[in-house]
Amino acid sequence: MTTLYTNARIHGGTATAMAVEGGRITWLGDDFPGQVLNTVDLNGAFVTPAFVDAHVHATSAGLLRTGLDLTAAQSLSDVLDAVRDRADTDVLLWGHGWDETRWPERRPPTRAGLDAAAGATPVYLSRIDVHSALASTALVELAPAARTAPGWSPDGPLARDAHHHVRRAARESITREQRDEAQLAFLRHAAATGIACVHECAGPDISGTDDLAELLARSGDLPRVVGYWGAFGDLPAGAHGLAGDLFVDGAFGSRTAALRAPYTDQPDTRGALYLTAERIASHVVACTEAGVQAGFHVIGDAAVVEVVAGFQHAEKVMGEEAIRATRHRLEHLEMVTAEQAAELARLGVVASVQPLFDATWGGPDAMYAQRLGDRAAALNPFAMLAQRGVVLAFGSDAPVTPADPWAAVHAAVHHRTPGAGLTPAQAFAAHTRGGWHASGDDDGGVLAPGVPATFAVWDASDLVDGLPPLDVPPRCLRTVLDGNTIHEVP
Repeated sequence: MTTLYTNARIHGGTATAMAVEGGRITWLGDDFPGQVLNTVDLNGAFVTPAFVDAHVHATSAGLLRTGLDLTAAQSLSDVLDAVRDRADTDVLLWGHGWDETRWPERRPPTRAGLDAAAGATPVYLSRIDVHSALASTALVELAPAARTAPGWSPDGPLARDAHHHVRRAARESITREQRDEAQLAFLRHAAATGIACVHECAGPDISGTDDLAELLARSGDLPRVVGYWGAFGDLPAGAHGLAGDLFVDGAFGSRTAALRAPYTDQPDTRGALYLTAERIASHVVACTEAGVQAGFHVIGDAAVVEVVAGFQHAEKVMGEEAIRATRHRLEHLEMVTAEQAAELARLGVVASVQPLFDATWGGPDAMYAQRLGDRAAALNPFAMLAQRGVVLAFGSDAPVTPADPWAAVHAAVHHRTPGAGLTPAQAFAAHTRGGWHASGDDDGGVLAPGVPATFAVWDASDLVDGLPPLDVPPRCLRTVLDGNTIHEVP
């Protein structure tokens, strides 16, 4: 059955109507020449390709919506008060989003303080970057190996392996009902923001194979989930690649991103390097031979050195053409030089990046500058990456930053470092076509006859250079995936 969408302003041209049949666009224009059984009047709304969020953690992001949201906490006491208000049962309390760099105390609560607020309730509170966390003693008792692991602190946040142990214990304490509610809450929210596809970056230290399997099995009026498993070894059933958050290093906020020179605000550390170039190369070779995407989480400059060297070693084994054809990917890639970018572009490596990182932590006085000093201005160089030919795919890393695609486009254009931002058209393409490209799909992200009918409809009164004004984000009226409406405002 042909559905004709009429009375629209369609991105990329002058067409005012679009015909869809069998999940694909069959016609664009003004006066449809065929017979129509179903007509949808869009009342002058703006139609664009739907967004892709190229890096999410769906269950954790959903738990932010259904659990304890600490992203607005303004002080240490705000966190403890929030825990005290919710810690009245023996069911795990999962929270996320605290950021001590914004607080007057400039330090997180101690475990003793958390225990006083939580009582017997196991509490897991991930930092905004999810590379360290506060854990109550009741939770630590469920993960005794954390006490002897790297990153253990007797009274402060846990990082590195110690964090992985308590996170795994927290994850195993979540009920099936909590997980179902969280996944559905996040996916429905994503659809309501014009997102038709998300890339789930799962892994053994993040979620788990059961969590990934349940997410991939979801059906109905929800965004498509492209699953990545960040580990070595076999590909889990239904997963798209052994990529995503396979950690080469950590994050700046937790001082675990691997640096070539010490942290400005803690000169006794250069972060944590988890993988060498040799290990990276062996993974890229194995994945290339299997025709499976490889990928890595990489942030600090020392980690980027290892990654680029690893790809170069893999090229000597597999050849440039084979590496390019597999379309491997890197997550975050925040501290990269022009020379390294050119090498990654030559090898067809996709950069899955998060513009809201810069909006949240960039600038002369925010966390990046606190941690790195003058080096902070060179982070997230989107313009340079694009100029060197690296394909950009935008994502949120939700729950680290919100799944809010128009805000991400705005952040990429209005970068806090002058000259590092993109044009609106480049930024929009990175959040649409770039995301499809990152998963190996070259048909997505455009509106044209023959391609999948995946689009979003927006309440946008004005257009500037073919897009709504970025300082006034439009409201999503409808999101369509392969011709099926997955979100609609009545």
